[in-house]
Amino acid sequence: MGERGDGPRGKIRRMEFKDVIRRRRMVRHYADRPLSPEVIERILASALRAPSAGFSQGWAFLALTEPADRARFWPFVPTRVAQTPTMQLAPLVVIPLAHKAAYLARYAQPDKGWEDQAEARWPVPYWHIDTGMASLMMLLSAVDEGLSACFFGIMPQQGPDFDAVTEVPAHTDALRAAFGIPAEYVPIGGICIGYRADDAPAQGSHVAQRRRGTAEVIHRGQWGVHAS
Repeated sequence: MGERGDGPRGKIRRMEFKDVIRRRRMVRHYADRPLSPEVIERILASALRAPSAGFSQGWAFLALTEPADRARFWPFVPTRVAQTPTMQLAPLVVIPLAHKAAYLARYAQPDKGWEDQAEARWPVPYWHIDTGMASLMMLLSAVDEGLSACFFGIMPQQGPDFDAVTEVPAHTDALRAAFGIPAEYVPIGGICIGYRADDAPAQGSHVAQRRRGTAEVIHRGQWGVHAS
């Protein structure tokens, strides 16, 4: 529940879940400060509590905790590094991986009733959705630990005129090769986690101005009806 630390008589201060939600935001500037192994393991383990269709659990997570491993990763997101180089100071990087085959195989089992593993049966790619949910669990757990986090894309490489984009997910082939990731696992992005830099810029007022309210995005009973 967050903001761990020594309170009165050694008690741990806790954060209400509503405050975890309220404080969650993407932070791109980090301090060069390590995380304890216990904190890292709690954050990683939280991903396993995410829901998954048919309890398929078609996900995996590559955790980069060693400086040399993180240094090998950052060249795969050069635009991200160029824009916010202090992201490289985050002591934990996680690459969430979606495993489509696990879902196709799970729903071909007798209790699900599908007789084949046709991808066309799926209305949306739940392997990506569920891996995204697991990623959010880690983002929230980071806040719960008094830390900051950011989810970012691993974008296709583009030509000089930004018109020669490689196929998706083929653009992650080099990343897979560098870290030994099997071809059937698709990186959906990256997560960096750590302590927010003391001199990190405050969230600008433009963010609050752009945030859409519930009266605008929640439709009640019929599309276009916003009043409760």
